[in-house]
Amino acid sequence: MGTRGVAVVTGASRGLGQGIALELGAAGYTVYITGRSKTAPTGYWAGTLDETAAEIDSLGGKGIPVTCDHADDAQTEALFKQIEAEQGRLDILVNNAFGMPDDAAFPAGFWERPLDMWEKMIDVGLRSSYVASWYAAPMMIAAGKGLIVNTSSCGSRAYLHTLPYGLSKTGQDKLAHDMAHDLRSHNVAAISFWHGLVKTERTLLGLRGFPAMFEHLGGEKNAETPRFGGRLIDALYHDPDLMRLSGGTFYTAELARHYGIKDVDGGEPGSFRGIFGPPLFEIPLEAEAPVAKAVSV
Repeated sequence: MGTRGVAVVTGASRGLGQGIALELGAAGYTVYITGRSKTAPTGYWAGTLDETAAEIDSLGGKGIPVTCDHADDAQTEALFKQIEAEQGRLDILVNNAFGMPDDAAFPAGFWERPLDMWEKMIDVGLRSSYVASWYAAPMMIAAGKGLIVNTSSCGSRAYLHTLPYGLSKTGQDKLAHDMAHDLRSHNVAAISFWHGLVKTERTLLGLRGFPAMFEHLGGEKNAETPRFGGRLIDALYHDPDLMRLSGGTFYTAELARHYGIKDVDGGEPGSFRGIFGPPLFEIPLEAEAPVAKAVSV
């Protein structure tokens, strides 16, 4: 089990991170999954690391749950030391840990929200992606190949949810773009995903409370399952053209069309380009198109 490669998915006890981890497991990876909910949920929503790991095993991969609060750098460091000791390699890092309060989708001015929303979205979200990448990069460089994926959204460009949410997602895109600049000579890629509507329990419940918005975004038929991104990450890692795409921000729906991939339920989610515009750091998916180049000064 788990012979295709070694991956880490942060924030994988439920939701999008859980789905990506499951799909990487189904592809045959050994997947280290992190979160605070190891044996029992820490909040309202169901899902634990142990449950996710067991399901990864049942799909043909190997799931390794590691309790990790990504607000604590020492716990993140311990995670990567464990991976190095047990595997001696790391192929893929998915930066997904993020603090999303249940009331973040409800309208309110930034001054009306608790100050700790910044901590949950910027410190736990954006900063933890930087810290995890800082520990992962040397392992990938030593191997001569690697892929770092940041889960982002079109909230990077448009106003969505809250002010700290948008800052965090813009930062995820810029983080991938600039890491790619530093990592290019080492054959390690960094990419940011703009997911569409993701069929997590929390997202679907919230959107059904706003039916007009739900329809505007294409409804449930236009949404992607949480496992969709895992298929794309596996395709990217094994794409001989991967380094040309490094540093880019991509709609998951457009990557899927590029690779000829459907969702696990057979669906073909649509891109939100027509609503939110082009990705922040766009690199054309077709090789014959002009390639966006990083600018350094």
